[in-house]
Amino acid sequence: MAEPEERKNGESDRQDIAWHRLEPMAVREQLEVAGPLPAEEAERRLARHGPNALAEAHARTPWARLGRQLRNFLIYALATAAVITASLGHWMDAGVIMAVVVIQTLVGFIQEGKAEEALSAIRHMLAPKARVVRADGQRQIDAANLVPGDTVLLEPGDRVPADLRLEKSHNLKIDEAILTGESETVEKSIETVAEDAALGDQDGMAFSGTMVATGTGRGIVVRTGADTEIGRISGLLAQTTTLKTPLLEQMDRFTRGLSIVVILTGVAIFFGGLAFSGLPFRELFMAVVGLTVSAIPEGLPAILTITLAIGVRQMARRKAVVRRMPVIETLGAVSVICSDKTGTLTRNEMMVTRAVLSGARLTVTGEGYDVDGAVNGDNGQPAESVLLDELARAAALCNDAQVHHESGRVRINGDPMEAALSVFARKAGFDVDSSAVAWPRKDEIPFDTQNRFMATLNHDHHGHSAIYLKGAPERIFAMCAGEVTGAGEVVALNRAFWDQVITEMASGGLRVLALARKPAARGVTELAIEDLAEGAELLGLVGLLDPPRQEAIRAIADCHDAGIRVKMITGDHGITAGAIASKLGLKNTARVLTGKELDRLDDDQLRELVGEVDVFARTSPEHKLRLVKALQAEHGVVAMTGDGVNDAPALKRADVGIAMGVKGSEAAREASSVVLLDDNFASIAAAVREGRTVYTNLKKAIAFMLPINGGESISLITALLLGLTLPISALQILWVNMVSSVVLAMTLAFEPAEPDVMKHPPRARNESLLRGFVIWRVAFVSLLFLAGIFAAWYWAMHHDDSEPTARTLAVNTLVAMEMFYLFAVRYLDSASITLRGVLGTPVVLLAVAAVVLLQLLFTYLPWFNTTFGSAALSPGMLAFAVGAGIVLLVILEIETALRKRLLRADPG
Repeated sequence: MAEPEERKNGESDRQDIAWHRLEPMAVREQLEVAGPLPAEEAERRLARHGPNALAEAHARTPWARLGRQLRNFLIYALATAAVITASLGHWMDAGVIMAVVVIQTLVGFIQEGKAEEALSAIRHMLAPKARVVRADGQRQIDAANLVPGDTVLLEPGDRVPADLRLEKSHNLKIDEAILTGESETVEKSIETVAEDAALGDQDGMAFSGTMVATGTGRGIVVRTGADTEIGRISGLLAQTTTLKTPLLEQMDRFTRGLSIVVILTGVAIFFGGLAFSGLPFRELFMAVVGLTVSAIPEGLPAILTITLAIGVRQMARRKAVVRRMPVIETLGAVSVICSDKTGTLTRNEMMVTRAVLSGARLTVTGEGYDVDGAVNGDNGQPAESVLLDELARAAALCNDAQVHHESGRVRINGDPMEAALSVFARKAGFDVDSSAVAWPRKDEIPFDTQNRFMATLNHDHHGHSAIYLKGAPERIFAMCAGEVTGAGEVVALNRAFWDQVITEMASGGLRVLALARKPAARGVTELAIEDLAEGAELLGLVGLLDPPRQEAIRAIADCHDAGIRVKMITGDHGITAGAIASKLGLKNTARVLTGKELDRLDDDQLRELVGEVDVFARTSPEHKLRLVKALQAEHGVVAMTGDGVNDAPALKRADVGIAMGVKGSEAAREASSVVLLDDNFASIAAAVREGRTVYTNLKKAIAFMLPINGGESISLITALLLGLTLPISALQILWVNMVSSVVLAMTLAFEPAEPDVMKHPPRARNESLLRGFVIWRVAFVSLLFLAGIFAAWYWAMHHDDSEPTARTLAVNTLVAMEMFYLFAVRYLDSASITLRGVLGTPVVLLAVAAVVLLQLLFTYLPWFNTTFGSAALSPGMLAFAVGAGIVLLVILEIETALRKRLLRADPG
């Protein structure tokens, strides 16, 4: 038994090895493989290590998911109301309540299972096939059969099948965006790097799930399955828990508290009624049942669902798809937005922003790959010179990329930096489209990570030939004896000047390339590296950057005005991240915290520091997850954006996970709760605005519905304790709660955003829906409803002496007061009797008309008279109901004016 245990320990040790710091030969020694594996050894290793695949997640059964949705206090309260209503023999009303329960449950049931979907998406990113070299030769096998020690070949378009330590690399560039979030391809080599190098700096490694962009390579499999970098992220995602949204937390607290109050009140009223009211036991019991029905806001779940659904629709218009409805409201509470850089805050399109020639510094305008723009001099006007023309020719001809503009969209073939150079040449006035014919290429030396430059030999059909070069500045400088001036003359190379320019451009976060030319003799048809060692002439330098989105800059300013902190978390280098952050207008950009520095901080230190730093660079999935948790620990409601697999754990943990829909990975989309269809940060700011509007409207709906329930409940309690006849029956209460109240409250979901909605700080995560003014308004209006109900009852009894008539007038008076209260609750802090307030919105007027029609049916249609115990009313009685509503509105207007005057007199 000792041997397997020893073997497991050995395998565990190998998993922790920093393979990127070992030479290829040392890697082979560590894996005990001198060359291609024999088939027998591969089978043994497969049995030992298992298949190169991620373990299937244990998905919840549909019944488990259904049970999860039913564990909700509001559902319990509604189900109780349905049972009680059924016990009264009113099956139609019980069916309506149960329909609400079913709808609420189905919505949550459909949205469940995000974690399983995200894990499934990651599993699909593993390569299905791999080209492997075994002892019996080269062949293609299922990637699941790869084992540590296998030799894998890589070609353009391949998905890397496992984590590899490269031992051969020829112009190999790999797109690691799914792991690092950065769009720029990574140049690979076989060189070792420091043990603590960030994943994006491990040039000698190729990671499972990434894509080969150009070149070829060969590597040794060092990690498979769950041990790979993408497998580690999958495990991290499985261990990450999703927090409940603030709204659901508040609704849980609210419904739990309300249910307890209703039950205790019902018990107290029952025994108090036995002692004081003199009512028979059965009659008293049914009255308490009516009290319970009146106290439970049955329409609240429907209003909540409708309000959120309208928010979802509004968000869709703003290019954001919401995958979980409660997240709409959470967006309104967001206090921190953690955003990826590439593609969200920036365009994810490389662009030449600066060019430096001998004696001239030029600025390039425009955005991304859009050819609209110019190359301007210091005076802000388009620059023109022989040297700029030659620089543009070099940028266009020493270039393999193609940029296509189709139906307003841009598609590039080739390297993003070369595409940016092609666009730069167009902006400088060079005819790129006809360059292939006018200046055909005779020969080339492709870019190589060893040579660090590219060269092309071109001629113009008139006997003129030229060699154009581009590459790393220090490499091009070594090949140049001179530089070209603005007049086209060649002078000695001023190396000190150019070194200073490079330092300035790099400190601004720019990627710097040098372009040069070398005269070619007539008749030359081939290029050789040794012929280019000297004699070149420097044309100038260009600085490339993934430029900030202009709309993101404006959106960040809006977020700051709204009290929301914006933090950039990127896998890019610190200097580039800091430069972009400054251009975007982020705060606290002087300090950039890197992944290495994060590793040296414990959780307490990170919580202290996370509020002071807004830019984080060279981060890993663990870093992003730690940052989100640290911000949440400081009572922040955190929104996290991302597009790569590396973002999935943090997206899942964040209060609002926002994935990119265009350039984002499937894993990121499945782990998120919101997907942006335009990958634009400005859409996030718009979503926050919508979230705040939803919360405000929801608060208005609660302030509207609770006084109705309060007035009904207090009237029943008063009648029971005083031994009076109930002014409204339990079935009539259900009519009011489920029909007129819901129809009127629905209109509040359509209320537009307040003008200053983005000018005040976000609310606290634990802020109650009922606090301060809302509690006062609910209590005050409940008493007004109580007075209206009993006034209608006694007035009708005095004039008609008929209980059905009195109850019908009480119901109509309550509904009329609801309608007028609706106009008041739309403007909680301002006057309602205005042209804008009276006219309302078309939805409000339609709802009022619908309720009037329903009440006429309730009052005058025989079937309703029989079912609900109602009776026809005289015009005078209807006028009484309308008058009660008007009195209510006037009283609330006076209360609003007095409250505003008191607040002005005593601001504290």
